[in-house]
Amino acid sequence: MKNLEKQVSYSLFVKHWKDKSAHDLARFVSGIGFDGVELPVRAGFQVEPETVGKSLPEFAKQLDEHGVKIYSVAASTDESVFAACAEAGVPVIRIMVNIDQDGYKATEERTKRKLEQLIPLCERYGVKVGVQQHYGNYIIDSNGIMNLMSDLSPEHVGVVWDAAHDAFAGQQPEYGLDIVWSHLAMVNLKNGFFIRSNGPEAETAEWKRHFTTGRHGMAHWPRIAGYVKERNYSGVVCLTAEYTDLDNKDRYIAEDLAYAKSLFK
Repeated sequence: MKNLEKQVSYSLFVKHWKDKSAHDLARFVSGIGFDGVELPVRAGFQVEPETVGKSLPEFAKQLDEHGVKIYSVAASTDESVFAACAEAGVPVIRIMVNIDQDGYKATEERTKRKLEQLIPLCERYGVKVGVQQHYGNYIIDSNGIMNLMSDLSPEHVGVVWDAAHDAFAGQQPEYGLDIVWSHLAMVNLKNGFFIRSNGPEAETAEWKRHFTTGRHGMAHWPRIAGYVKERNYSGVVCLTAEYTDLDNKDRYIAEDLAYAKSLFK
């Protein structure tokens, strides 16, 4: 078995640190021990869609001065984003699939066509689209995401496999990863569990999701690390810093990165 720690790069999804400048963000991220970031391209964040062509390459350059890379962006698939990613050296645009009002199957078929139509942009700019599963009104699990991948080359379109969301859907991590392995573009690590949101006197039980640290949720990080190590995964592991208790996010993410690194040794 190869030494996976040398094959894996650790990324932090930085949506909860949108007020930091590039230099402050880079110092924060590298100080914890991350190699790079996933950057949201959204209104009100450091890089906004309207100025992405200029601001993304500039932000990437400032991060790079501190040895921090942008491994992916959470953004739209507009051509302006592809062009900016190509210039900035960002290899992946991460998206999710929201189920439209006309239903799941109609959304699935429409999304397949949209992904096919993005192939020329992927080829032109050398940037991959990564599709992630997500609980709720989205495509929620590995099987659902892989239904989109038929006839699509993993060179152009891949899967951002999310540990917590597959766990919420009831999938075993080894099975979920095996399902998407041919198109695996990135591994997202987060964790959570269900808690009762109303009392026992309620007529019908209601449940909500509580996002927690890596050791304490339904997604079993040691099994995930063991599986990708056995299959010699080489790529990005992104910690998404999804916590219900965001007041302590800086402490939690430092602890979670140390935990993840201990598992991948």
